[in-house]
Order: sequence, then C-alpha cells, then structure tokens
Amino acid sequence: MAGIISPSPTALYFTSNLGGRRLKAVSWAGKSVSGKVIRRRHLRIAAEVKFVNAEEAKKLIAEEGYSVVDVRDKTQFERAHIKSCSHVPLFIYNEDNDIGTIIKRTVHNNFSGLFFGLPFTKMNPEFLKYVRNEFPQDSKLLLVCQEGLRSAAAASRLEEAGYENIACVTSGLQSVKPGTFESVGSTELQKAGKAGLITIQGQISAVLGTVLVCAYLFIQFFPDQAEKLFPPTS
Repeated sequence: MAGIISPSPTALYFTSNLGGRRLKAVSWAGKSVSGKVIRRRHLRIAAEVKFVNAEEAKKLIAEEGYSVVDVRDKTQFERAHIKSCSHVPLFIYNEDNDIGTIIKRTVHNNFSGLFFGLPFTKMNPEFLKYVRNEFPQDSKLLLVCQEGLRSAAAASRLEEAGYENIACVTSGLQSVKPGTFESVGSTELQKAGKAGLITIQGQISAVLGTVLVCAYLFIQFFPDQAEKLFPPTS
C-alpha cells in the first residue's frame, strides 16, 4: 500500500571517527511507493564512551560531576558498592519456572553457583526504563561493574538510547585499590565478586594437608596402632 510508513527503523548504521566523537548514519524504511521502499538516512554526532582507570574515574566524579551507576547484580552490590551510587542492574535473578529454565538453573547452581557464588540471572528488561526514570539524557554517567564487561554492555545500550556522556571503569571494580572510593558493604570493592567454595579453597587445602601429614606421621611413629586401625586387606 502506498503511503505506509514503517513503524520502526531497520537499524542499519555505521560509524566513523571524528576526533573524540562519532558520526553515525542510521537508515530505516520510509514510505513505500509502487512497491518500492524509500530509505531515509539520519546523521547525528554521538560521543565516544570513555574508558578510564580508577583514579581517572574518581576525578570524573569529583571534578566533572559524573554520577555513579552500579550495573552489577544485587548479590555483588550488597557485598560492597561505592557510597551514594545508584544501583540499576543490567542482569536480574532469573526466577522463571519453565522446564528449560529450571534445568539450566539447577545445573548452574550446582557448578558455577556452588563454586563461584554466581547467581543465575537474565537480562533486565527494564534496565533502560530505570535509567531514564532517574537520569535525563544529558546526564554524565560513570558505569561500574566487577570485571568491566557488564558496564561496557550497559554503556552500549545507553549510547544507542541517546546518552552521550558515558564513562566506564576499565577492568571494573576488581582493579580498584583499597581506599580509592568510599564504599559500603561487608567486604572491599575488589573482593565483591568472590563467593562460593572458591573463597575457602585455601582453608580446605590447608585442612586436608594437615590431616594427611598427621596420618603419615602416625603411621611412621606408631606402626602397630596404625595396623590395628587400618588392617591390610587381603
């Protein structure tokens, strides 16, 4: 039908470097005339996401007025977070109860969850909504996570949504030295990602080592008693 306008763009775009900013060309389907779709192109200047270290991040907060947005899951956030930051998780707990999710959650909890303390999560469908409710598009946002991966992904989504003043801490909070930021929680920022059995691996190894050493010494110095306790099998 002639005159029908596509309700959404086909999201074909490319970028080219222009100093510290980018020229972005976006194409989308416009009017359809006699069965031919006319493509329209829109050009806009978009800012590059800044990737900074902890000290540079501290300056952005103190001198340039950046607001800290922590995009980690609830568990890591509660262990330790930068004081006065906003918490908008990119991933949330996956509590869906379809059979596929139940199987995946069970496998996850018995491996990654048990050994590394990682929660079973899914993408937060309301991430952009929560950010928009708290911060206008001209806000200066410093995104943080534990390793730097989630903050980079969140920055990409916010950039596509029109936010142009975005910075991320390279390698995440795990690279932050103690005392760099004033923090809240039961542990230090760089340790907030550690949980599960891996956190007591050293203690377990020490206990097992002590038991084995004691058993060896007992056998060496008290062979008769050891033979009674551990009779040889025929």
